[in-house]
Amino acid sequence: MLETEADDFRSAQVCVRNELGLHARPAARLAQEAQKFASEILLESGDQSVDAKSILDLLTLAAPQGCALTLRARGTDAGKAVDTLLNLFLNRFGEEK
Repeated sequence: MLETEADDFRSAQVCVRNELGLHARPAARLAQEAQKFASEILLESGDQSVDAKSILDLLTLAAPQGCALTLRARGTDAGKAVDTLLNLFLNRFGEEK
């Protein structure tokens, strides 16, 4: 669900549905898609917030299957960025499991 926040961030709650969690392949895909947008895009887990455009940053989350994350974006194309990246999570980054 896409939300608008007072600090001009757009956000959505996402769940890691991949069997192996947010491992190298989905992290690379997420970063690659995030880099297409001008907006600042963050992925948050608890009190940890990382740049969604950085594969290495994403991997530091070590997000397992079932992990709830917050996707946040701020900028001119923030809404489109959040929608696009949310769909990657919903579709398991194109992986079967």
